[in-house]
Amino acid sequence: MSVMVSNFTPEPTDAACVATIRTLAADVVAKANSGHPGAPMGLAPAAHVLFTRFFNANPTNSKWFNRDRFVLSNGHACALQYIILHLLGYKLSIDDLKAFRQVDSLTPGHPEANHTDGIEVTTGPLGQGFANGVGLAIAQTHLGAVYNRENFDLINNYTYVFTGDGCLMEGVSSEAASLAGHLKLGNLIVIYDDNHISIDGDTAVAFTENVEQRFLAYGWQVLRVDNGDNDLSAIYNAIATAREEKGRPTIICLRTTIGYGSKQQGTHGVHGSPLKADDIQALKSKFGFPPDQSFYVPKETYAAYQAVALRGAQLEAAWVSLFAEYANVYPNEHAELARRIAGKLPEGWERRLPIYKPTDPAQASRKLSEITLSALYSVLPELLGGSADLTGSNLTRVKGSVDFQPPDTGLGDYGGRYIRYGVREHGMGAIANGLSAYGAIIPYVGTFLNFVSYAAGAVRLSALSKHQVIWVATHDSIGLGEDGPTHQPIETAAHLRAIPNLDFWRPADGNETSAAYLVALETRTAPSVISLSRQNLPNLEGSTIERASRGGYVLYDVEGEDLTIVSSGSEVAIGLEAASKLKAEGINVRVVSLPCWSVFDKQEKEYRLSVLRSGAPILSLEALSTLGWQRYSHEQYGLDGWGASGPYTKVYEKFGITGTNIASVSKRVIAFYKQKGGEVVSPLVKAL
Repeated sequence: MSVMVSNFTPEPTDAACVATIRTLAADVVAKANSGHPGAPMGLAPAAHVLFTRFFNANPTNSKWFNRDRFVLSNGHACALQYIILHLLGYKLSIDDLKAFRQVDSLTPGHPEANHTDGIEVTTGPLGQGFANGVGLAIAQTHLGAVYNRENFDLINNYTYVFTGDGCLMEGVSSEAASLAGHLKLGNLIVIYDDNHISIDGDTAVAFTENVEQRFLAYGWQVLRVDNGDNDLSAIYNAIATAREEKGRPTIICLRTTIGYGSKQQGTHGVHGSPLKADDIQALKSKFGFPPDQSFYVPKETYAAYQAVALRGAQLEAAWVSLFAEYANVYPNEHAELARRIAGKLPEGWERRLPIYKPTDPAQASRKLSEITLSALYSVLPELLGGSADLTGSNLTRVKGSVDFQPPDTGLGDYGGRYIRYGVREHGMGAIANGLSAYGAIIPYVGTFLNFVSYAAGAVRLSALSKHQVIWVATHDSIGLGEDGPTHQPIETAAHLRAIPNLDFWRPADGNETSAAYLVALETRTAPSVISLSRQNLPNLEGSTIERASRGGYVLYDVEGEDLTIVSSGSEVAIGLEAASKLKAEGINVRVVSLPCWSVFDKQEKEYRLSVLRSGAPILSLEALSTLGWQRYSHEQYGLDGWGASGPYTKVYEKFGITGTNIASVSKRVIAFYKQKGGEVVSPLVKAL
């Protein structure tokens, strides 16, 4: 598409501002003797034009809700972002720039959300930020459709993403770009740093596709700037044209020279290594800066960016006034939106959680999840759901809900609360991170547990970034049956349980499923994966929401036990069956349900030791890998290889996960520890 002719007005300070960004990038990386100066130097003109001419934000309040969102998908170029944040007056000093990549600094080696003021999402693993940007754009589109009214255009921000060759090579960006094109997200503007360099050298060695044609095929508007090194007017015009397009996302292919101004410009030598001292001096001389001064910022540069910050403060003040007027005309919508922005759940919402009795019929926990979502859907409008083309299997779409779709498709509207992600698990996970980062939304996403592995990169960043994303992960064991080992997760739970700041839930019945949602929804700073069965599970005597919400509890208790069986999910009932068989033989067995290790680990020590107490051996039981159960048990029974294809009852029999066999295994464990003699101490009793 042709670029519109607009009213770009050059400022006398433009050249000095761009030079400031370039020389600071060289100094920041050189001081750390680590980092990536090339992309910041090449992108300096685009960053300057974007942030001084278009970007709406208030540096004195980085959480103003209607601010524009910026994502640096090529996160290795974070020196650029830190410099811009510093110049604008965010809580990032020149000394913070000097502490780049140092322990406990505010300027880590890649941008980290909830760590540095003004950083929206954590980026670095390439392509993630691109997909986060799609999530941020969906969030604005949805919330605007729900809350905006005539004369009250409350939520209308843009999302801007800087991306590089590496991001576009990663599959997650392709998944997200494809969906963004389908959804016609006109508020999303991506600036592609087309510098033809990656770590291995010229991109000609591996990346020769026609990016412009690719994005046209996705349904994007594609613009091009041939001289991204110097042509501020062309950059301005491209961004202005992108903002005018309301029916398509835009990618601006910006041809730049990596490391512009350096002796090594245009080569991979300036990609990930500091410039040499003489090169930095020559660079500063070239731009008319004192060659012997490090971290030099001309007064006119600070003044130019302070004016931008003042404009941002005025914009927020006008928005606050508009929001107050909105309260007078639309009090209910105002109250709901204000609550959501504050991150608070409505009073008494938890009373909607389903409660079950042992006499209630057995149901698959994926069905119990659907019942829970259905009960909560009307009282929690912040729930924005979706599935990776497994809606009928995950049971994630509440009856009567509307799909999030462009209105002109006839498939739904932008106020809809259910996203059809298509077969794009990784993109879905990264988009959900963006939805969470935007605020006022709690995203939940569905797929088979096995295919959460496809999204591992996004799940990891969700935990690192403290994003509240809920994964509805069904078909969670060999219990899915006939689909066989390609679909049966064996190692997946161990992987997810190992991720810091992630709660992996595997509920055994209805009350435990309600408890998983209770804790997941109240945990605002961590993702949760709720692992759910395909097969029916009985509602258990002794389970309650309150008890299960502690992550682990004694489901069936006896005094003077010979053994404790600790289990999770679909195997808890099998453990109970084994205990019942052993009781008939005069053998006393306690049964502990441990639906969430990480939540249980946060309970007080006295409670944990009362659940997994000393005095008798503890046997873990789970139809998954036994890795990790050593922390909670003396002996482990599970799978040490892949599953099998067949009716699920036959598959369970094949691997010995039946009440009869577990009773037999239990007797062997009891006999071993009696013969061994000595005190049996809880595995929780440790020095560290």
